[in-house]
Amino acid sequence: MSITAFIKGLTLLLTANGAPVLAGVFADARTAKPIDGGFRLSDGRPLFGAAKTWRGLFAALVATSFVAYLLNYGLLTGILFAVGAMAGDLLSSFCKRRLGRAEGSHLRGFDTAPESLLPLLMVKSRLGVGWLEIAILVGVFYVIEEWLSPVLYKWRLRKQP
Repeated sequence: MSITAFIKGLTLLLTANGAPVLAGVFADARTAKPIDGGFRLSDGRPLFGAAKTWRGLFAALVATSFVAYLLNYGLLTGILFAVGAMAGDLLSSFCKRRLGRAEGSHLRGFDTAPESLLPLLMVKSRLGVGWLEIAILVGVFYVIEEWLSPVLYKWRLRKQP
């Protein structure tokens, strides 16, 4: 496994998933328009929830594209990576709402797996990583998220631990 590809992949994961959090901290709350527009399904629960915003999606796209460009992957790789990460995040939110889980609730492993696995699979060849590297990156990202989430909550950068 190339340590360089591993570090670059992890950097993209942290960027794509961290940019929406930072945008929420530094941007005006009025810019937080939910992607689902408040739509509720027949079960009465939100499609994704108010925490999944256009601001966060835009932040992920811009930041990840910029970082991918700096890492010599190109803007398109960054865009694809961000789209995969946000699609995975929306998928996990959708499933958690169907399970009756509250917004911001944590479902160990389920929160991080789709948002790390999907983007890595989407740009696997562009990053030059194999299946083993993807598995390790998903695992490392999980460990980082488990450690970092309570820290961000303590620092008031996240609303839920």
